[in-house]
Amino acid sequence: MQKTATTITLFFIMAIAQAQLVKNDFETYPVFPECETVIADALPACFNQTLINFILNNFEVPASVTEKEYNGEVVVLFEITKKGNFQVLNVEAAYQELKEEARAVFDKLPQIEPATYDARPTYLQFTLPIQIPLSRNKIQDDLAVSEKPNNQSSSDIIVKDQDDLTNELDNIVSAAFDRKSKYNSQLAIPFSYQVYSRFDGDLNKIGVNSHTASRPFLYEEVNTYHDFEGEEQQLQLDKTSWFGRKFFNEHMVRFQSENYWFTIDPAADLQLGVETDELREENFSYNNTRAVFIQGGLGKKFSFYTAVYESQGRFAQYFNDFSRSIRPDGGNPAIIPGRGIAETSNAGDFDYPVAEGYISYSPSKFFNLQLGTGNQFIGDGYRSLFLSDITSNYPYLKFSTNFWKIKYDYSILSLRDVRPAVTADGSFLTKYSANHYLSININKRLNLGLFEAVIFENDNGGGFDASFLNPVIFLRNVEFQRGSRGGNALLGASAKYKFSNSINAYAQLIIDELRFSDLFSNNGSFRNKHGYQLGVKYYDAFGIDNLTLQGEYNQVRPFTFANNNPVLSYTNANQPLAHPFGANFRELVGIARYQNKRWYGTARLIYAQRGFDGDNIDEVFIGQNLFGSEDNRPADNGNDILQGNRVNFFFMDAEIGYLLNPATNLKVFVNPIYRDFSSDTQTETVFDNNTLWLNVGFRTDLFNWHFDVN
Repeated sequence: MQKTATTITLFFIMAIAQAQLVKNDFETYPVFPECETVIADALPACFNQTLINFILNNFEVPASVTEKEYNGEVVVLFEITKKGNFQVLNVEAAYQELKEEARAVFDKLPQIEPATYDARPTYLQFTLPIQIPLSRNKIQDDLAVSEKPNNQSSSDIIVKDQDDLTNELDNIVSAAFDRKSKYNSQLAIPFSYQVYSRFDGDLNKIGVNSHTASRPFLYEEVNTYHDFEGEEQQLQLDKTSWFGRKFFNEHMVRFQSENYWFTIDPAADLQLGVETDELREENFSYNNTRAVFIQGGLGKKFSFYTAVYESQGRFAQYFNDFSRSIRPDGGNPAIIPGRGIAETSNAGDFDYPVAEGYISYSPSKFFNLQLGTGNQFIGDGYRSLFLSDITSNYPYLKFSTNFWKIKYDYSILSLRDVRPAVTADGSFLTKYSANHYLSININKRLNLGLFEAVIFENDNGGGFDASFLNPVIFLRNVEFQRGSRGGNALLGASAKYKFSNSINAYAQLIIDELRFSDLFSNNGSFRNKHGYQLGVKYYDAFGIDNLTLQGEYNQVRPFTFANNNPVLSYTNANQPLAHPFGANFRELVGIARYQNKRWYGTARLIYAQRGFDGDNIDEVFIGQNLFGSEDNRPADNGNDILQGNRVNFFFMDAEIGYLLNPATNLKVFVNPIYRDFSSDTQTETVFDNNTLWLNVGFRTDLFNWHFDVN
């Protein structure tokens, strides 16, 4: 290992560069463009002079500091990387404004020719004190000084010898953590309604070339329109202790180097509740989730994320009953909506472990490829008629491209049918969904989208059909090539119009069977399988900052998303892939969201009319339960929306909370829920129920809970 003592320091009352010349014949100094014609021995002096001039010409002392008549210094530890980039490792100053200004100035520095050792690029580290006010700084004319002034502090620039690896492990140390690494990465922003509400308005301004329907978004996509780093900086609390910083401001474990970074955080979802359901013997509910999530990046193009959850819980009676009603074959008692299969815990409650994660790679700014296990959502609304996050996690492969005014997503989903009818030797049946979504910004206000999905199964022992791997083919043709019952295709269209920066409207249309004669007829054909969504959002409503109002209407005709072969229904793990109500319903949703720094509040109201099948859909299938066969329909014609056992559904809840840690989305909250479910006919599975449920919680907000799915 070789060391060369070279220092940039500021002495007397400012910055004066003290540089001991590079004396090893194998080493060269970093070179600014202004210094390219300077002789080798003068390079250190030229480098120091150029850097100091740049700092003094661009550094602006914040007014808040000037008003205090502050006299002191800002000490910047920085590195020139092997690529010649300036990277700030740490800034020490009395005021946060000075730290931010120092980083801002260094961000403006150009890329230069890096230092070398043995003709190979290496890195150099410097310490630079800047005197405040700037008038205290005086630059010495002669910078080629080989000895330090008596009262001058300095730190060596360490040049790494590439051939000496005996101290390689000791040299792996973390630099100061840079939030930009995450916010410029290919990581997906955790899909939580509360998290996304913070930047939804920024993505929907007139003239913005964003595409907001395909979620979760990547940080690098949204960071163009929303200042994540500035927002997190504003939310920082004045905590100096290790515990205070980690609990309220930072990731638990943070590591940063020139070429990679990662964070490791514990997570929790602890909820305690009480309900008023008269049919329940025990009125207390709880959820006890412990988790850990790891995220990071390797280089500038590759990111990764993984989370492992261990959970036990008992919920409101209606939610427990619904979870049990969709239980899988094999003896497990339930499937928790949006989470996965549950076992019976030692206390007789639900035990449901969950693991999710993905890798994300962007070979260029136009393409992104993801491979992982999780959930996706397509739409601008609270609900989606294309693809929602209400079902259990599934493996997926997703390809995205974004150029000009277009964003195009193609994904393959590996889904499960867990019904007893298709389970063989304890193994669930695997089926697949190939999805296309094309979004185009027609002009500054109008966005249009096209959606296509085909559900197909591993039939005839042939495994996965490679015909669906073509990301640009019209998949409906593949369905025809496989035979009339070889797949179930859906087509959709979406639109969004921005009336102003505050108001936009959105819509979706889903068509399950494309027969225009049935689609536009009034004879109630069972083939008239379609649904639509209409919605509006109002940002900064009535001039109140950060108040968002949303109204939405959803309607889906009977038999939509179902198929004559139930395996090909648009479902996963006994749950719909689109709207949680399946089909045969009308729904009206109203939502209000508000946030003020770390405080937030949400209120939601849902009213729906639904037509339920009978308890035995093998006898007569009227089109609500997606696992019924169309072959058991009551008639070809005369099928009307809400046919069957009509139910009135009313759901109202509110959530008031405080964001404990903006880096990890840790929050505390109170969540009262009121639900009323009343049917025309009481059956074993459809019966009147009225519930008031109060929850208090401590939660790392990484996904959505859906307590309004039934």
